[in-house]
Amino acid sequence: MATIVDTAVQAGTFKTLAQALSAAGLVDTLKGSGPFTVFAPTDTAFQNLPSGTLDDLLRPENKSKLADILKYHVVSGRVRSNEIQSGNVQTVEGQSLNIQKQGQQVRVNDANVTQADIAADNGVIHVIDRVLLPNNR
Repeated sequence: MATIVDTAVQAGTFKTLAQALSAAGLVDTLKGSGPFTVFAPTDTAFQNLPSGTLDDLLRPENKSKLADILKYHVVSGRVRSNEIQSGNVQTVEGQSLNIQKQGQQVRVNDANVTQADIAADNGVIHVIDRVLLPNNR
Protein backbone atom coordinates (compact mmCIF):
# COMPACT_ATOMS: atom_id res chain seq x y z
CA MET A 1 0.00 0.00 0.00
CA ALA A 2 1.03 3.64 -0.39
CA THR A 3 0.35 7.03 1.21
CA ILE A 4 -2.75 9.06 0.42
CA VAL A 5 -0.78 11.18 -2.07
CA ASP A 6 0.78 8.16 -3.80
CA THR A 7 -2.59 6.39 -3.93
CA ALA A 8 -4.27 9.45 -5.44
CA VAL A 9 -1.55 9.82 -8.07
CA GLN A 10 -1.74 6.12 -8.99
CA ALA A 11 -5.53 6.29 -9.35
CA GLY A 12 -5.09 8.62 -12.31
CA THR A 13 -8.26 10.69 -11.72
CA PHE A 14 -6.62 13.06 -9.26
CA LYS A 15 -3.95 14.74 -11.38
CA THR A 16 -5.33 18.20 -10.58
CA LEU A 17 -5.52 17.40 -6.85
CA ALA A 18 -1.91 16.20 -6.89
CA GLN A 19 -0.86 19.38 -8.74
CA ALA A 20 -2.75 21.53 -6.23
CA LEU A 21 -1.25 19.69 -3.23
CA SER A 22 2.21 20.32 -4.66
CA ALA A 23 1.48 24.02 -5.34
CA ALA A 24 0.13 24.42 -1.79
CA GLY A 25 3.11 22.69 -0.20
CA LEU A 26 0.94 19.95 1.34
CA VAL A 27 2.44 16.84 -0.27
CA ASP A 28 4.76 16.08 2.66
CA THR A 29 1.93 16.63 5.15
CA LEU A 30 -0.35 14.11 3.43
CA LYS A 31 2.56 11.69 3.08
CA GLY A 32 2.99 11.93 6.87
CA SER A 33 1.85 9.36 9.41
CA GLY A 34 -1.71 10.68 9.71
CA PRO A 35 -4.08 9.03 9.76
CA PHE A 36 -6.21 11.24 7.52
CA THR A 37 -9.56 10.99 5.81
CA VAL A 38 -9.53 12.87 2.51
CA PHE A 39 -12.62 13.83 0.55
CA ALA A 40 -10.83 13.95 -2.80
CA PRO A 41 -12.29 15.90 -5.73
CA THR A 42 -11.74 14.33 -9.15
CA ASP A 43 -10.13 16.14 -12.06
CA THR A 44 -13.65 16.69 -13.43
CA ALA A 45 -14.67 18.35 -10.15
CA PHE A 46 -11.81 20.84 -10.50
CA GLN A 47 -12.73 21.46 -14.16
CA ASN A 48 -16.27 22.35 -13.02
CA LEU A 49 -15.04 25.30 -10.96
CA PRO A 50 -15.87 28.69 -12.49
CA SER A 51 -13.61 29.55 -15.43
CA GLY A 52 -10.18 30.78 -14.31
CA THR A 53 -10.62 29.78 -10.66
CA LEU A 54 -8.16 26.89 -10.69
CA ASP A 55 -5.51 28.83 -12.60
CA ASP A 56 -5.88 31.67 -10.10
CA LEU A 57 -5.56 29.33 -7.11
CA LEU A 58 -2.42 27.69 -8.53
CA ARG A 59 -0.56 31.03 -8.64
CA PRO A 60 2.25 31.27 -6.03
CA GLU A 61 0.69 34.36 -4.44
CA ASN A 62 -2.44 32.30 -3.62
CA LYS A 63 -0.57 29.43 -1.95
CA SER A 64 -2.14 29.95 1.50
CA LYS A 65 -5.66 30.28 0.08
CA LEU A 66 -5.17 27.07 -1.93
CA ALA A 67 -3.76 25.31 1.15
CA ASP A 68 -6.84 26.32 3.17
CA ILE A 69 -9.18 24.99 0.47
CA LEU A 70 -7.30 21.69 0.29
CA LYS A 71 -7.13 21.32 4.10
CA TYR A 72 -10.92 21.81 4.10
CA HIS A 73 -11.10 18.41 2.33
CA VAL A 74 -9.15 16.63 5.11
CA VAL A 75 -10.35 15.25 8.45
CA SER A 76 -8.04 13.88 11.11
CA GLY A 77 -8.34 10.15 11.66
CA ARG A 78 -9.28 7.23 9.43
CA VAL A 79 -13.04 7.26 8.87
CA ARG A 80 -14.35 4.45 6.69
CA SER A 81 -17.75 4.67 5.02
CA ASN A 82 -19.37 2.32 7.53
CA GLU A 83 -18.26 4.71 10.30
CA ILE A 84 -19.56 7.89 8.65
CA GLN A 85 -22.54 9.45 10.40
CA SER A 86 -24.68 12.44 9.57
CA GLY A 87 -23.61 15.64 11.29
CA ASN A 88 -20.78 18.14 11.29
CA VAL A 89 -17.13 17.11 11.34
CA GLN A 90 -14.18 19.46 11.82
CA THR A 91 -11.57 19.65 9.07
CA VAL A 92 -7.85 20.26 9.53
CA GLU A 93 -8.53 23.71 8.01
CA GLY A 94 -10.62 24.48 11.11
CA GLN A 95 -14.14 24.78 9.69
CA SER A 96 -16.71 22.01 9.67
CA LEU A 97 -18.11 19.89 6.86
CA ASN A 98 -21.76 18.89 6.92
CA ILE A 99 -22.17 15.17 6.33
CA GLN A 100 -25.53 13.70 5.31
CA LYS A 101 -25.83 9.93 5.11
CA GLN A 102 -28.94 8.16 3.84
CA GLY A 103 -28.42 4.45 3.37
CA GLN A 104 -25.29 4.06 1.28
CA GLN A 105 -25.52 7.61 -0.13
CA VAL A 106 -23.20 10.16 1.47
CA ARG A 107 -23.12 13.90 0.80
CA VAL A 108 -20.39 16.21 2.04
CA ASN A 109 -21.73 19.77 1.97
CA ASP A 110 -23.03 19.89 -1.64
CA ALA A 111 -20.79 17.10 -3.00
CA ASN A 112 -21.64 13.43 -3.47
CA VAL A 113 -19.28 10.66 -2.45
CA THR A 114 -18.94 8.67 -5.68
CA GLN A 115 -16.45 6.10 -4.42
CA ALA A 116 -15.63 5.31 -0.82
CA ASP A 117 -12.91 3.59 1.15
CA ILE A 118 -9.84 3.80 -1.06
CA ALA A 119 -7.31 2.57 1.49
CA ALA A 120 -3.87 4.10 1.97
CA ASP A 121 -1.16 3.42 4.55
CA ASN A 122 -1.88 6.70 6.33
CA GLY A 123 -5.64 7.01 5.91
CA VAL A 124 -8.55 6.64 3.55
CA ILE A 125 -9.82 8.49 0.48
CA HIS A 126 -13.47 9.09 -0.36
CA VAL A 127 -13.95 10.41 -3.92
CA ILE A 128 -16.29 13.40 -4.31
CA ASP A 129 -17.76 15.06 -7.38
CA ARG A 130 -17.25 18.73 -6.37
CA VAL A 131 -14.53 20.91 -4.91
CA LEU A 132 -15.49 21.98 -1.38
CA LEU A 133 -14.95 25.65 -0.56
CA PRO A 134 -14.70 26.84 3.04
CA ASN A 135 -16.60 29.96 4.07
CA ASN A 136 -14.92 33.21 3.02
CA ARG A 137 -12.96 31.57 0.18
